[in-house]
Amino acid sequence: MRDGYNGTGPGAITPDGCAVELYSRLPVGNEPEVIAAAVPAGAHILELGSGVGRVTHALLERGFTVTAVDESAEMLERVRGARTICGPIEDLALDETFDVVMLASFLVHNGDVGLRRRMLRACARHVAKGGCVLIQREGEDYHSNVPRERVDPSGFTIRIVSTDPVGDGVHSVRAEYDFPDAVWTQTFRSRPLTKDQFEEALAEADLKVDRYLTQDRVWVKAVPVAE
Repeated sequence: MRDGYNGTGPGAITPDGCAVELYSRLPVGNEPEVIAAAVPAGAHILELGSGVGRVTHALLERGFTVTAVDESAEMLERVRGARTICGPIEDLALDETFDVVMLASFLVHNGDVGLRRRMLRACARHVAKGGCVLIQREGEDYHSNVPRERVDPSGFTIRIVSTDPVGDGVHSVRAEYDFPDAVWTQTFRSRPLTKDQFEEALAEADLKVDRYLTQDRVWVKAVPVAE
């Protein structure tokens, strides 16, 4: 397990504390609608950090072609209908580019600045000319509105139990997922980013904001600076 990351509950747990069985149960949210509204129909999407394919499968159903990348082989075993590549996002160097590169799951908030830079550079080197990078950010109150919980209509409860500063602008976040038959927890590191800090991070990878796709600025469409 990585330093500062932990997970508990039934089934396999990845090095960053994610439970494979948990993510197989979580329903997809509004991500497919946001993505479909922002990119051309039938686009080829490089999904960085796909996990078990929660969003992947919804995109395939909408007619997109998806290449799913994740460092967890156990996660990728659950992906169906997409090309899969197992390996770290930050080291990805495919000899091809894509209409859309997607970095979701708040990965841009990685506590390790160097790792975040490498992830964003991986995005930049795989986006085709005229293409875009879609990034999911934390909500503005992610670290301030704590503790909080949400009861999903399907019958489980998600709690953000705590988010505590651990130095150098990084927080330790603890989440709980309470299902009728099982409970999972995940503890991970997150670096809060203001809008300006986020845009500065993009600039380091020669990317810039094209537009914010949602009113809360959680979803962002970025493009290469040179375009």
